Amino acid sequence: MKLLEQNELNSLEIRDLWHLWNNEYPVQLNYEKLEDFEKYLESLENCFNILLIDCGEIIGWSFSFNREDERWFGIIISEDYQSKRYGSLMLNKLKERESQLNGWVIDKANYYKKNNTPYKSPINFYLKNEFKIINDFILETPKFSAIKITWSNS
Repeated sequence: MKLLEQNELNSLEIRDLWHLWNNEYPVQLNYEKLEDFEKYLESLENCFNILLIDCGEIIGWSFSFNREDERWFGIIISEDYQSKRYGSLMLNKLKERESQLNGWVIDKANYYKKNNTPYKSPINFYLKNEFKIINDFILETPKFSAIKITWSNS
């Protein structure tokens, strides 16, 4: 198992991350075309990436970026590697670099992944990792609903 920290992603990494994203997030967040996922990545300002690699395969990805004068993040771990502390390891690596992290988290249980299994909300994972729920900020779209979480080192 190794962690790879980098600012840029190559085309093979982007393709693998697109598959990881589409397999692990609810279908409402899937990118049908690789080009659409690439456009999303290009829209991220000052992006920093951490790849979790096992036997040459990307099994986890955490990233931080600028949005509206705040530092935001995302994290994805392959289902086979969840609940093994890899997510916390990746979050702690981000926390070493950042003074604050903000994110959106789906907090309801009515979403499904691409393989038709229920998407389990990671809200308890974030609470265990010192994040706070910001109840005043709820993201409601026609596709999904999420709440804002934040962490700061102060």
